[in-house]
Amino acid sequence: MTETTAAAAARGAGPGQGTVIETRGLTKRYRGGQLAVDGLDLDVPAGSVYGFLGPNGSGKTTTIRMLLGLIEPTAGTARVLGRPMPAASRTVLPRVGALIEGPALYGFLTGRGNLVRFDSADPTADPRTRRARVESALERVGLAAAAGKKAKAYSLGMKQRLGLAAALLQPRGLLVLDEPTNGLDPQGMREIRALVRDLAAEGTTVFLSSHLLDEIEQVCTHAAVMARGRLLVQGPVAELAAGSRGRLTVTTPDPGDAARVLTAHGITGLVSEDDRIIGDAPPGEVELADLTEALVRAGVRVRGFGIERASLEDAFVALTGEGFDVAG
Repeated sequence: MTETTAAAAARGAGPGQGTVIETRGLTKRYRGGQLAVDGLDLDVPAGSVYGFLGPNGSGKTTTIRMLLGLIEPTAGTARVLGRPMPAASRTVLPRVGALIEGPALYGFLTGRGNLVRFDSADPTADPRTRRARVESALERVGLAAAAGKKAKAYSLGMKQRLGLAAALLQPRGLLVLDEPTNGLDPQGMREIRALVRDLAAEGTTVFLSSHLLDEIEQVCTHAAVMARGRLLVQGPVAELAAGSRGRLTVTTPDPGDAARVLTAHGITGLVSEDDRIIGDAPPGEVELADLTEALVRAGVRVRGFGIERASLEDAFVALTGEGFDVAG
């Protein structure tokens, strides 16, 4: 079997060839009655970068732990790479790379030594090509220069990179990342996002849990929004954002007068930011041309007027009625 063929076999289903994660009614209730995940129905397409979005405490990590067979669900089913979990853990997990709640590292070993240890523990790994795998993984996450440093001296961001390198030692059908940019500086975040895109282009499905809206919007093709243990919505990122109406923006030196005119014409959610008035985009029956005419007729000096594209943040606020941590 050639290297390319072996990688394809390890990845399993490719783009357009099915669903990599599927849950039906997946539920987890802890002792004492706490409902962490409530009737979750997920469909993660093969070849996608799937963002699992929600604030801390929304049930994301509990869901991931059930998907990987680390904890048993109270009810419902989960299939990963076409096999039931946790029953098929032994056959599924070797094809899954995972970084959950930060990497577990050997502090007394170097970064390179950690990867050698992890690779040696994999019964499917060919020891003859171990060094090449380790060096390639270090290079991919930008740790080649620090590979000889003890892991206990690594920063949080470097530890995150090393954990990701461990997940990349073998070709994977699925890569599960829980807050992968935690602790990284902006440049490091950009590099990890670029790496995720590259992995998806190579055929690996990436399931990326995050509480950062902008991270999901920049890198993901699909997303699910969780809140208080329940799935609110899932689908292509562009469609989720398009489901919101966007924002009407008027630039004018007369914001008070502009607000009065817009309010009279049914525009809601108005806020003033210096020389801009921002509000909810008008419903379909309101013509933008009529709004501009009303503003001009009222003597409002209009310097700019338009509809800003809806963002994933707009969609989240519309779904939940609450704000979200978009900066981290």
